[in-house]
Amino acid sequence: MSDSEPPSRCIFLTDETGTVRAWNEPCAALFAMSAEQILGRPVTTLFTPAGRDVWGAGWGALTCRPDGAELHVDLHCAGGRVREGTLTLAPLLDADGTQHGCAVAVATGRDRGGTEAERVARTPLAAIVDMLPGTFYAINRDGRFVLWNRNLERVTELTPDELGATRALDLIELDARPAVAAAMDDIFSRGQETRLEVDYVSRSGREIPMLLCGTRLRCDGGEYLFGMGVDISDRRDSEQRLRLRERALHAASNGIVIARLELEHSVIEYVNPAFERITGYAEEEVLGKEPGFMAAPGMDLVERAQLREAVAARMGCSVVLRNLRKNGELFWNDLAITPVQDEHGNVTHYIGVITDVTATKLRTAHLEHEVNHDPLTGLANRNLLWDRLEQALHLAQRHKALVATVLIDLDNFKTINDTFGHEAGDVVLKVVARRLQASVRDSDTVARMSGDEFVLVLANQPSLRFTLRMVERLRESFAIPVAFNSREIPVGASVGVSLYPHDGATAAELVRAADLAMYHGKGSGRNDVHFFSADMKSTTEAKHRIELALRDALDRDELFLLYQPRVTFRDNRVAGFEALLRWRHPEQGVLVPARFLAEAEESGVIVPIGQRVLDHACAFAAQLRAAGFGNVPVTVNVSHREYTQPGFLACLADRLTRYRLPPRSLQLDLRIDGLIRNPSLGQELAGQLRTLGVDLSVDDFGAGLCDLGFLQQLAASQVKLASGTVRALDDGGQGVAKSLIDIGHNLNMAVVAEAVETQPQLDFLASNGCDQFQGAWFSEPLAAEAAQRMLEEQLPA
Repeated sequence: MSDSEPPSRCIFLTDETGTVRAWNEPCAALFAMSAEQILGRPVTTLFTPAGRDVWGAGWGALTCRPDGAELHVDLHCAGGRVREGTLTLAPLLDADGTQHGCAVAVATGRDRGGTEAERVARTPLAAIVDMLPGTFYAINRDGRFVLWNRNLERVTELTPDELGATRALDLIELDARPAVAAAMDDIFSRGQETRLEVDYVSRSGREIPMLLCGTRLRCDGGEYLFGMGVDISDRRDSEQRLRLRERALHAASNGIVIARLELEHSVIEYVNPAFERITGYAEEEVLGKEPGFMAAPGMDLVERAQLREAVAARMGCSVVLRNLRKNGELFWNDLAITPVQDEHGNVTHYIGVITDVTATKLRTAHLEHEVNHDPLTGLANRNLLWDRLEQALHLAQRHKALVATVLIDLDNFKTINDTFGHEAGDVVLKVVARRLQASVRDSDTVARMSGDEFVLVLANQPSLRFTLRMVERLRESFAIPVAFNSREIPVGASVGVSLYPHDGATAAELVRAADLAMYHGKGSGRNDVHFFSADMKSTTEAKHRIELALRDALDRDELFLLYQPRVTFRDNRVAGFEALLRWRHPEQGVLVPARFLAEAEESGVIVPIGQRVLDHACAFAAQLRAAGFGNVPVTVNVSHREYTQPGFLACLADRLTRYRLPPRSLQLDLRIDGLIRNPSLGQELAGQLRTLGVDLSVDDFGAGLCDLGFLQQLAASQVKLASGTVRALDDGGQGVAKSLIDIGHNLNMAVVAEAVETQPQLDFLASNGCDQFQGAWFSEPLAAEAAQRMLEEQLPA
């Protein structure tokens, strides 16, 4: 045998500890070691340091591979040479299958000469892939694995044989496969390097987010995609938590400011939308400024000194301050600041929470003013309007002068509220009020009649031409849109005008005539002025027909109720029913409330309709009680116009007595936007309901802005998630719904989901602690008899 030709048929045996127990002559020749020299010594004596690591990994994997393994290591051979070596390992097994050693066949290759870098570079790929921290793989043009490491087997939960038969795309989430296929095509066709975030799907169905990178390499005449993957589950979870916290900050009704400390100063880094709403400043206008930039000059010096001292001492503080909004308006705010520490315990930031308490301050200071003025706009209210109009008529009669009564109704005001939010609607009303006051004389009166209706009394008019010029000035004031949160809201109005003494002799006649003229304007075109004439009365016929039809429906008993079951998640039992109104129209069939309630609300017919609904609901509750279901309450929807009527609560108490019902048999369902419209009235009503013993349910929670402090003061028994929030669960709205459920529970209120229509909606709500639900998924609204049968069927046999 020549010096360059290594011996053949080199075979030795080891025990289960890796100690050499048998040694043949070719081994002695190859390693220049006799059996006496090697027997009893560790087999790693034969390897370079890198080869010892490869042996350790291969030996550990051998227990999982009864068919053996192949290792590529560098060997210390005769003459001090280092040769490439291929070790073929065959496990030695006892009769019971226990491994007690290993037979090793050695084949050698070329010498390992050259520099250290060259020797390391010649390390076989198969010897190091299992050492890599992530997944490693090589894929051929057919998309099949030809090489991989054990991490890929662990992540996919597949055996080596299964991976060898698997296409790479089969491991990817279905929706992501087109993007991955396109990336693989780019790698093979253009040689581009690619990075993708995808979800691996393991055998058990577990989805694992991975960051994949890969490139094209040529091997032995073929082209392969070599790539690696890193598990990014922790990073993905962290990102989701950050997004949830950011949404919570954005959804808060109180203003939130985050400021960074710089020596003895602080700089604003973040404000939420509520801060923008309260102050009128957009986020980009305040970033980088000091938090005290809105301070009202010369005011609250003691409180501001307390703030500075607290920041210098790195402590929290609470004060009440007067600041200036962007439009120059003075407002009161309750400010609480809290220090934020870094990981070393150093205070680096402050969080400030702003609550606008202007209304409370003004209500306390100007109680007498509020008796005769509208709290939102500051204009004269209905009481003061009638007094001023009577005075103007008395003077006009004495001086033989004219008095113009102008009624203004904003066009599409409901659309403004629905599109921009109720806060935007309030801003529009206040801006319109200021413009109207600027367009008339000090001797004239501008009043807010109700909602979006304004009435002007133009006293002592010398001529009709003078009145025309004043009315035209009023109309022009609506040509300029209203700015709100960097957006422009177009505002139009329909204007009706009546004149004393031509169109009426009393205040009531003049307002009624102006109202008819205004409705005539709405019918013939928006944003226009119409003076009263006798033939305008026909313009109200359609309105009167609907009103009369509804009153006839009451007389003919065409209105009836269906009952929507409300079900508990805990045991899937009916816990109550919501009464839903229907109209059995003699010509149009059964009508849902959306077809007629708006007209009923406007005409006032909603009040007797609401009384009829209460009668039917109480009768149904009494029917359930007589059948042994006294603990199943009936929920009745009540509109703002109904519960603001005098004697509403007395009427409610009378019905409970008449039908011999305990107060808990009924629940009143009130919309949150109606309650917020007049917070003091809402709090008073909630308190009276508690005294009476009737539960309050707050409807449409999550549909718009909500003052959580006000909601807590209501102390309702439950809140009902808005149907839009439930529908959004199918389109990425889970975080908002979970936050609303948590808020309801934190306020000690049960949470009910409305309009649940799908199994995924139900599963999400159940897993996130929602208490009850109602909707088509469980049952359509039922007649009274069917509703009672449903309760009877859920009784234990």
